[in-house]
Amino acid sequence: MRAKMSVVLASVFLGSGLLGFAPSANPKTAAETSNPSLTTLKQSETLPKKTKSGTQTQPLAIWTCTTSWYGEDFDGQPTANGETYDMYSETAAHPTLPLGSIVRVVNPKNDRSQIVRINDRGPYVEGRELDVSYAVARQLGFSQTGLAKVRLELLKVPQRPSTDHHN
Repeated sequence: MRAKMSVVLASVFLGSGLLGFAPSANPKTAAETSNPSLTTLKQSETLPKKTKSGTQTQPLAIWTCTTSWYGEDFDGQPTANGETYDMYSETAAHPTLPLGSIVRVVNPKNDRSQIVRINDRGPYVEGRELDVSYAVARQLGFSQTGLAKVRLELLKVPQRPSTDHHN
């Protein structure tokens, strides 16, 4: 069903315009997107199937990464899309996914998952690809350790990505 892709995510999703947005100039893009753990659905399966309620049943892409969380020091500060960061919301920061993207974050150690919206940029620490809010880290069971290896499932990319107020 799902095939491992050796082609970088930028050429599959971004460069082809498949999801309607341009690649980021972020230098981390090539390193992130050449991740051999990235799994992408076949071309014929790129549009997720809908249930009667209109929710998606399968992700657009799946990959693994290291995630961290951010909390009090950033609470109340503006995010990249102009919102005020709320450490108790279901949001996350990613360096290249379009703002407004929806991802499911799964902690395979305890099988807990949380759906989050990308509303900020970061993390800015080598080796990390996602920063989730404190509430999400608690839900996923890694708020005490600070880091977790997670599975990301890209569920939705906005038709028109939000404006990035930090770039």
